Amino acid sequence: MNEQDLRDLFTVSVRDVLPTAPAAAGWERARRTRRTRRAIGAVVVAVALASGAAVALRPSADSRLEHPVAPTVEPTHAGPVQRPPAKLTFPPDPLSRISGPPTVALSARPVQRALALFQPLNEEGQPDGPIRILGDDGVVRSLDVVTPAPTWDESGNEATAVKPGVLSPDGRWAAFAQTNELIMVDLTTAGVRRVPLDGYLELVVWAQDRVLVGGDNRAYVVERDTEAASTTKVSAWNVVAPDPEAGRGAAVLELVGEWGGLKLRSRTAFDGAVRSEQRITMGALPPPYQVNEFYGRGWLHGGRLASAAWIVNSQIDGAEGVAVLDSRTGVVTHLLDLGRDRAKGCCPVYGWDNKGAVLLRLEPAGLARWDPETGTITGIIDNLRGVLALAG
Repeated sequence: MNEQDLRDLFTVSVRDVLPTAPAAAGWERARRTRRTRRAIGAVVVAVALASGAAVALRPSADSRLEHPVAPTVEPTHAGPVQRPPAKLTFPPDPLSRISGPPTVALSARPVQRALALFQPLNEEGQPDGPIRILGDDGVVRSLDVVTPAPTWDESGNEATAVKPGVLSPDGRWAAFAQTNELIMVDLTTAGVRRVPLDGYLELVVWAQDRVLVGGDNRAYVVERDTEAASTTKVSAWNVVAPDPEAGRGAAVLELVGEWGGLKLRSRTAFDGAVRSEQRITMGALPPPYQVNEFYGRGWLHGGRLASAAWIVNSQIDGAEGVAVLDSRTGVVTHLLDLGRDRAKGCCPVYGWDNKGAVLLRLEPAGLARWDPETGTITGIIDNLRGVLALAG
């Protein structure tokens, strides 16, 4: 038996053996609670998301913002498992303008389309000034027509009103979940609508001209134009933000379950009837890599789905990561290994850009771009203190 034979033998013998992590066992159990997922969804120094809400809208014909082509960068790692570089570069990007103060109020100068919303936060995680709106004309506006309150749940946990999904994919509307109501803002006219709904509501997700809004034990579908509302069985916590290019009647997807039982569930668009359910598989990943559990919002782009996750890597059971799945088969095709030395729930996904790259929070960046096909990772916004929502 030669050296290569021995290597192959050892590889096979340890393939199904996961690395031990005694010190992390309690943490792993605790993080699986639903409340942890909510805390992560509201992480205060997060930048928060969209697209199924993407980083850059297809600009309008008279848009004055040009989206630069990122420089060619050698992949950081070959194969389905990739890792970020030790230091990010920050090519110029229109979204970086949101870090500057507003120069005009929305009521005085509505947008044609918004690229992003941003809620500045102070060191205590409390709102530090009005919500900012970055238009596709490059101007940063203040949201002066309404001041959404923080959201609450039945246990008294508080989170900011700006969260993943609040900005519509076309950048023309914003929707804010509130206790006993949904606030919708027409950013093109600065008009405000209030839709009465019962319950502690926390999350919103846009799908074409409808809004899914939900909280602890209930969820509603609200028609943007008529304000008609109906209840649905779709979970606001598990639903994947639909691809903006999908038709109005397209099915919605949910990521459900935990390690050993992760599933991708398809439901009829917002009436909640289950259409199909399939197991999420990880045979495309080299051992010992696995996905334990997804967290934060998942985002759909064509046939691919991206979500933040806790993973098993070669060092620990419970590392931070980002997974890309084939939404038709449930196969995890790419995994971004972010390691063990990051804050818990550090890196939620905020959507896709229009070139097929994943947008995520990644320290020290407020926002970073990852291309799963090449492994390229670059920064977009650096050290942004607050919560960001992107349009698709």
